[in-house]
Amino acid sequence: MRRRDFLKHSALATGASLFLGACSEEGREAYEEGSANSPGEAPATASLYSISLAQWSLHRAIRSGKVDPLDFAVVARSEFDIGGIEYVNGLFTDRRTDEKYLRELAKRAADHDVTSVLIMCDGEGRLGDPDDAARTQTIDNHRRWIDAASFLGCHSIRVNAQSEGDWDTQKQLAADGLRRLTEVAAEQDINVIVENHGGISSNGAWLAEVIQTVDHERCGTLPDFGNWDTGNGEQYDFYKGTEELMPFAKAVSFKTHILSEDPSGPHFRTDWAGARYPIDFERLMRITLDAGYRSWVGIEFEGSEVDEYEGVRQSKAVLAYLHEKLKSDYS
Repeated sequence: MRRRDFLKHSALATGASLFLGACSEEGREAYEEGSANSPGEAPATASLYSISLAQWSLHRAIRSGKVDPLDFAVVARSEFDIGGIEYVNGLFTDRRTDEKYLRELAKRAADHDVTSVLIMCDGEGRLGDPDDAARTQTIDNHRRWIDAASFLGCHSIRVNAQSEGDWDTQKQLAADGLRRLTEVAAEQDINVIVENHGGISSNGAWLAEVIQTVDHERCGTLPDFGNWDTGNGEQYDFYKGTEELMPFAKAVSFKTHILSEDPSGPHFRTDWAGARYPIDFERLMRITLDAGYRSWVGIEFEGSEVDEYEGVRQSKAVLAYLHEKLKSDYS
């Protein structure tokens, strides 16, 4: 179902049609037609990938009041010239999925020629909860984010695969919750994608098994280059984990912490205990491209040695540098 068809049937349809009249002509056309951001297909503006911006990159600026969440698309375009954005549900403000709020959010994105790529969803329960009723409630909690994602023109919601028990128990429980949620999301052509986000989900082999068990074309992964802490201070191999998750990827998180002023590096990341590790972004991007991925790569800056704006600019410079370096090998 294309976005314009969804608007005819959604509970948000009335509000959507109202805001379209207030958009610029270019913004209205961009909103109605959507964009070439289907997972596995590069947007028309890039030969390998296009750069998007995860809202978490600016979470301190948003929480301090420096940036209004409604202006996220405006800031992405005006400050960084980035044309894709990835929302975080916890930064929507308390209004969250209020119709008027979503309408204004979509309008500002359309007017600045910015594509809404996905919504990262946290705090809605455990999709692998051992209690069936709790698992069902978690699925219900995500329905509003599926609606919001469809309204905004996103291709996916990002969820977590939290559970408890041994390897196989957690795999089966998480797969059950994900399969049921994916079937709901598929009704609106929305993907459900899982990030390596701590604990057993940061074990690439386990998460790959979960996605294979779900076995639904709309359920995939969002490999995060930095989230490989499996608990108790243990770090899963960054490169192995990325390789294991990329066959199912429908989005990629370019997680950055400490970047050299020279885009060619060296660069580093830190774990939750503050330990510093060198990270080879060229190797990670080669793994990404070798898997056939040709879509959005989302900057998620988490560093503290420079402010968020500078961190985003440095991250974009690294991605731009790598694009130029790698394009002859992959074009």
